[in-house]
Amino acid sequence: MEKLISYPISVIYYLCFGLCLVIFHPIQWICFNVFGYQAHKKSVDYLNFCLVKCTNLLGTWFQFRNINKIPKGVPIIFVANHQSMYDIIGMIWYLRKFHAKFVSKKELGKGIPSVSYNLRHGGSVLIDRKDPKQAIPTIKGLSEYIETHKRSAVIFPEGTRSKDGKPKEFAQSGLKILCKYAPSAYVVPISINNSWKMVKFGAFPMGLGNRLEFIIHEPMAVKDFSFEELMEKTEKAVVQSLK
Repeated sequence: MEKLISYPISVIYYLCFGLCLVIFHPIQWICFNVFGYQAHKKSVDYLNFCLVKCTNLLGTWFQFRNINKIPKGVPIIFVANHQSMYDIIGMIWYLRKFHAKFVSKKELGKGIPSVSYNLRHGGSVLIDRKDPKQAIPTIKGLSEYIETHKRSAVIFPEGTRSKDGKPKEFAQSGLKILCKYAPSAYVVPISINNSWKMVKFGAFPMGLGNRLEFIIHEPMAVKDFSFEELMEKTEKAVVQSLK
């Protein structure tokens, strides 16, 4: 029954979603090329605010727990499980104060209005998952960026989305590079629940009535742990709060 009801609602949702992307693409271009980083950042924030509001049409709502735990004025490495693109929309808006930058696959860097432009110009990095050698200097550059500007990076160590909410094994290489070249950073684990239910039927129709929960765990200073210990604690924190 949910799937049947979702068909007409999903059509309206995708029209609104697509309209937001198309409208904000030239807004981003103007903000970036005329006014610079801060204006472009604001345009991306409000784009994602609109995208979050679009999901309300589906009966979706977002809940971020323990945001006050995130330290301010230091580089942050957010480490989360990955279930759908709605993880990213929520994090950009609700964690906007921390200027989150993403490690994304290069395929997203072209062809998607607003999204591709932001990934290319907003400080995030694009990697070729088939070429690990290319990824190393790219992620190193992101590390140095957040270390210098006291901003944040988001990494999904599973490397791909979980279609059923069950976590995949965490890869170490990306997080290891981020920690090595951002030594004053704090690692902040985040457990994401129910995001996969948005796309449980595939791209169409959408899942209805979901509460997307983002649980923010205790920050850990990179300098206080060996990488092996940090990796173990981070993965444990993320996985143990998944439902």
